[in-house]
Formats: sequence, C-alpha cells, structure tokens
Amino acid sequence: MTDPTLVTDTTDAPRTVLHLIGSPVDEFHAELSRLYGGACLRALHDPDRYRAVVAYVAPDGSWRFAPDVTPEALAAAEPRTAAEAIAHVATLGVDVMVPQMFCLPGMTSYRSLFDVLGIPFVGNTAEVMAIAADKARTRAIVAAAGVPVPPGRVVFDDAAVDVDLPVVVKPVGSDNSVGVTLVRDRRDYADAVRLALAEGGGALVESYVELGREVRCGIVVRDGELVCLPLEEYAVDADTKPIRGRDDKLARSTDDELYLVAKDASRAWIVPTDDPVTERVWEVARRCHEALGCRHYSLFDFRIDPDGQPWFLEAGPYCSFADSSVIAVMASAAGLSVRRLFADALTELDREGSTSCTSPL
Repeated sequence: MTDPTLVTDTTDAPRTVLHLIGSPVDEFHAELSRLYGGACLRALHDPDRYRAVVAYVAPDGSWRFAPDVTPEALAAAEPRTAAEAIAHVATLGVDVMVPQMFCLPGMTSYRSLFDVLGIPFVGNTAEVMAIAADKARTRAIVAAAGVPVPPGRVVFDDAAVDVDLPVVVKPVGSDNSVGVTLVRDRRDYADAVRLALAEGGGALVESYVELGREVRCGIVVRDGELVCLPLEEYAVDADTKPIRGRDDKLARSTDDELYLVAKDASRAWIVPTDDPVTERVWEVARRCHEALGCRHYSLFDFRIDPDGQPWFLEAGPYCSFADSSVIAVMASAAGLSVRRLFADALTELDREGSTSCTSPL
C-alpha cells in the first residue's frame, strides 16, 4: 500500500535500494541486523518507488544477495567472497545503500567501502559512526560544544581511582548496555571495571547523575534544517531501576527469537512536546548533532537530574527505517511516517550532491 503522504512519479524508474545487512563479527550482531533490516524491508516496500536488493554479510565474511532476509532466501543465495561481492554490486545499478549493520566494522569499514565504490548511502558517515562508537571521544566533543556531561575518566585497569561514589562504569566501545554497572560500594569497583574491560578497550568511569528522568532525543534534517522530534522517555526509578540494563533493550522469546523489549509501552513512551524538559533537551541535542558532524538524522541519550538539567550520556546516530526504530517511532509521534522519513533522507542526500561519495571507481 502506497503511503498517502508521498506522491509517486510513475514516469521515473524505481530507485534501486541496496540494504546492507548482517555482520562479519558474530551471529548476535547478524541476527540483530536481520531483525531491523527485515522490518525495514517490510516498512519501505513500495515497488513503484524502490527496487529492494539485500546484500547480506555473514559472520564468516561471505556475502549473499537475496530478495529478503528469511532463512530460506539466505540459504538459497550463492555465497560470495568480498571481492566477488564488490564486483557483483557494480552490476546492480544501485542508486542508494541503506546501512543496517550494528557491529563496529559494519558501521565504519563497510560504510567506507561504499564511499570508495561511489555509491551514496543514507545516514551518518563512517567517521561519525566511529566517533559515536567511542563514548569517551564522543563526550569530549559534545562537552567542548557546551553540552553538560557527567564528570568522568577512562581507565585501563581495575586499580582504585580517587572518585566520589556512586559512579557508572561502562565499556568505552560497546552498545546495548553490555558491561555497564552502577557502583555504590567501593568494594564493587574492581569487578565493575573488569566487566567493562572484558568488552575491549578502556572503561569509562562516570559520575552517577541522580534521577530525574532518562530520555532520548532524535533529530531529522528536512530542507537542510534540524527538526527535533518528540522525546522518548524510559522507565527508570531511583530505587528499583536507577540505570537501564541490557534486559531493558533486548530479550529472547520462548522459541529463542530476538525481540525488542524497549518497545513495550510500560518501558518507553513519548513525552508531550509541551513538557518543560523538551525544549531544554532539544537545545543541547542540536549542539550534539552539529558538534559531531551528523547528517540526515541523529539520536542522543540524556539523563535529567532532579533540577531538570539534561546531562549527555551517549550518541546512537542510527536509524534502520523500520517502524520499530527509535527515530521512526518519534517521527510517527510527530506525524511523519517511516516512508516519509526515508524519502526525506533521500532528498537530503540528493540535495548534498552525494558529497560523501567523491571517489567512484
């Protein structure tokens, strides 16, 4: 069914849209990518406007080209080496790529590959994604732009440091609240740091911001202007749920299917735009977007202290264009369908003249 907010020009051939899905890192990231990527394919299905092609990267590094991400479609697709896949991409007449990968190589190296191939893609550049994947680097950049960040430091061992408790210890480079611990007792500090360091890189030891509230702010770019979307608030409680954990985001069903816990209405909801906190968060979110060099859209988490002051937590400048994607949920609350959201991103890409793709082969 065609989105009534879009006007289809039937004189033009449909755009060939390549959905880059999977992960060369592990099955968890590949499964997460299939979850969002499959939902995106369903949400954007409109043969009059788009010809969808799936390029799936398996954990073993092989590529497969398929019409969708069902197990049957992927099993039937011929596995190809990276070199063979790149050669095949050149034959597809791809107009735009949609990145659907969540692992670090997927968010960085694979996006850079499409820059080299001269194929434009929606969303943030590999450079921006690399910055956002490093929590310490991100907070330093937004702090320099005048955004409040909790006091913190990066450590590389579990030796005691002189910090006032409580603190939140988190891996510098992981997502989905993996390895994150709230430390109230100094005896728990070393274990928390070791847990964070097990994810690789350093551990960020950050002062705990008392609740408050916790919200997420999305921004989309329309006609070159930053448009802040309604905030999404998450269920936290100073006593029973002081920080969000991995179990607040992802879980498995009884038949071992991965699903999104955070979409439960009891865990997350849209904040009315006349809430006093909204304008405060919008102001600092715009600074974050500009400081990090985001394009097309961005997404930021903030802790709100008891006085109503927003404190930056992290950036997640990602949108899968699935109905369940956070930016899509926020946009829907503002009256923008996911198809409109995607069309606007394509318009911005066209307006920029595909400046991210300057070295076509």
